[in-house]
Order: sequence, then C-alpha cells, then structure tokens
Amino acid sequence: MLRRTFVAAVALGLLASAGAQAQTTYRSEYRLSTTLGTAFPWGQAGERWAELVREKTQGRINIKLYSGNSLVGGDQTREFTAIRQGVIDLSIGSTINWSPQVKELNLFSLPFLTPDYKAMDALTQGEVGKELFATLEKRDVIPLAWGENGFREMSNSKRDIATPADMKGMKFRVVGSPLYNETFSALGANPTQMSWADAQPALASGAVDGQENPLSVFTAARLATVGQKHLTLWHYVADPLIFVVSKQVWNSWTPADREAVRQAALQAGRENVEKARKGIAGNDNTVLKQIEASGVKVTQLTPEQRAAFVQATRPVYDKWSKTIGTDLVKKAEAAIAKR
Repeated sequence: MLRRTFVAAVALGLLASAGAQAQTTYRSEYRLSTTLGTAFPWGQAGERWAELVREKTQGRINIKLYSGNSLVGGDQTREFTAIRQGVIDLSIGSTINWSPQVKELNLFSLPFLTPDYKAMDALTQGEVGKELFATLEKRDVIPLAWGENGFREMSNSKRDIATPADMKGMKFRVVGSPLYNETFSALGANPTQMSWADAQPALASGAVDGQENPLSVFTAARLATVGQKHLTLWHYVADPLIFVVSKQVWNSWTPADREAVRQAALQAGRENVEKARKGIAGNDNTVLKQIEASGVKVTQLTPEQRAAFVQATRPVYDKWSKTIGTDLVKKAEAAIAKR
C-alpha cells in the first residue's frame, strides 16, 4: 500500500513538473509590431525595447521588430485586433490607430484638448493613464508603459495656414479615424483617410495637398522633398504610444520575466519620450531650424489664431466627448487644468 502511494505521488509530481515546464516553454521569436521603422523615434523605441528585453531575460525572450504594420498588411487600424487574435505578440501602438476598437483612446484625439507637453504628461502619468491601461487590460492586452510620437502639426504644399479659412477646400491625408475626418471637415478641408505607406506617394504626386504628423515624422520622412513647404504649429492633438504584450503571451512567461519585460518597456518608453521631444520641446528649437533651413515656411499660431481653430472644432469635441465617456473627458480636463 505504501509503495503504491509513493509511486502515485511521484507520478503526480512528474506530471506537475511537466505542466509547469509546458507553461513556461518559450518560443524562439516573438513578433513586435510598430507603424514606423527605425528611421523614426517610434521604430527606434521598438528596437530598444527588444534589446533591453534580451538583456534583462538573459536571452530567454527574443523579439523581432516588424515595422510598417507589416503583420497586418500595412493597415494600422487592424493592429489592435491582431494583438488580441495572437497574430502580434507585442506592440508599441498609437492611441489613434487603436481608437476604432477602444473608443476611450479617442481622448487624445479630441481637438485642442492637450495644449502642451505638461498636459500630455498629466494625462499619461496620472489617473487618466491608469484608467486607460485598465480598459486595455480588460480587452486581453497587457499595457506596460507610455511612449510618445508627439504633437501632430499640419503641413501642406499650397499656402501658409493661420486661420480655418485658409484650409477651405484643401485635401489632407488623415489617419484612419472618423474623429479626424470630422475635425478637418469642420475646418473646411477635404480629409482623405489613408495608411502612412500610401501617404508619401500621394503627397509627392499631388493627390493630396497636406498631412498632419509630429515634427519627428516630418523630418525623418523628409516631407519637405514631397512639396510640404508650409508648416503650421498648432498642437491640435497629442499622439502618445503604448507598449503592450498580448495576454496569452504574457501568461506564458514566468513572473520574473514578466517583470523584466515591464522594466524594459518603462526604460525604453522614457528614452523614447526624451528622443521624441529632442529639438522640439522647451527652449530647444533645433528641429524647427532644420525644417526652416530646408525651405519650409513655419507658421506659429498666436493665442487668438489658435482660439479660432478651437471654436471651429468645438462641436466635434462635444460630440466625441459623449462617445469617449463624459466622465473620462472631465477627468482629463481637470488633470490638465491642475498641471
């Protein structure tokens, strides 16, 4: 009897050990998706995260970067769904690209909600950021850290823009979000949604007159060479990034390796924010000088000029506040007011 009990215990122990090993069986490669490649701070953040993860896990977790949203055929609006489906293991994604699936992420795209970097930090690093992370986690995506693409500024090939009337009838490439369509339509422009892969040829051919993107994208993509000779600084929306891991992949790692991946994301995120703001934020205007040196006319809106854009887009702001959630928007407005 004792012998049978001993044999059964050993067998159970072996089964438990085999189960634990199965749960912590790591793949040889994990797929990390980004929209932009390593010529941009966004793609560089992906490269850096992969490097830090490899170091912190002693090579147990190896990540390969797939930029250009290549895992979803270049359609950045499908990225969030692909993470949930297991097509993508990790991502550094824009709140804009994921907003069609997570309505709360449209918060950062409310026109003229976020006036400056302190306001952006107040949202991402405060209670609003925590609430948005909790929302993502309910959708089987584990958020780890915030990064940054930057404030989206407006450029075009036709003329200087200082008032909404200057935009009337102009064709602008915008990202795949109905909120952006409505914002530019409210300003009298003709918005056209297209992927970033299609945007540059469209600008070069004149199929669209202008676009909106952070200055880091404007310089790295050399948009001045495709006719974008007029740039307006209006800080109309913020474009933060989020470092995430699919829940299925996250649960397959040991607690120690999960923490290593989290710390790597936090470090890569801090470095990314610093890089995205270099030459742009505060008194450092190195990037603007480079842009002007390339023959681009830069228009900086006065407070009165900016107020005209705010007024023109206010109906869009009010409409989308209800979609996002009035309580969340009020919480964001209060956090910005206290910054």
